[in-house]
Amino acid sequence: MELSVLFSILGGVLLIVGFLGTFVPVLPGAPLAWAGLLVSFFSSYNEISILCLVITGIFAVAVSILDNIFPIYMTNKTGGSKAATTGSTVGLIIGFFAGPPGVILGPFLGALIGELINTNGDFKISLKAAWGAFLGFLLGTGLKMITVMVFIWIFIISF
Repeated sequence: MELSVLFSILGGVLLIVGFLGTFVPVLPGAPLAWAGLLVSFFSSYNEISILCLVITGIFAVAVSILDNIFPIYMTNKTGGSKAATTGSTVGLIIGFFAGPPGVILGPFLGALIGELINTNGDFKISLKAAWGAFLGFLLGTGLKMITVMVFIWIFIISF
């Protein structure tokens, strides 16, 4: 098999794994998808410029940073503590094993439980903090998904 074909296939696989990484917490979605574009750059079947790689690389880094900042910012904005943010992450990991509903509900329930523990059972404060952590999670995940879908679109049109 020709090396260019392998580069295109590997690039496509990395983009798909990168998309999965937008909602699977252990996979760095945007960086993996960007790696797919980088590998595809070396294929004669894809026409991706160095400028495109630089711009998408900047976006991959920025989105990865924002994905970590949004939940913290939104949690703090709604009066929550680090316990809500940590609970949201744990809830996402546990919820992943319950399928799509778990991925959506896990971060919210995890943040709620984390903040309930932190506030000694104050449900009103905990619910507000959980909502903030959940919104931050949705913002970060949504931004990652959009970015990776743009990377996939670039890959497709580069043929």
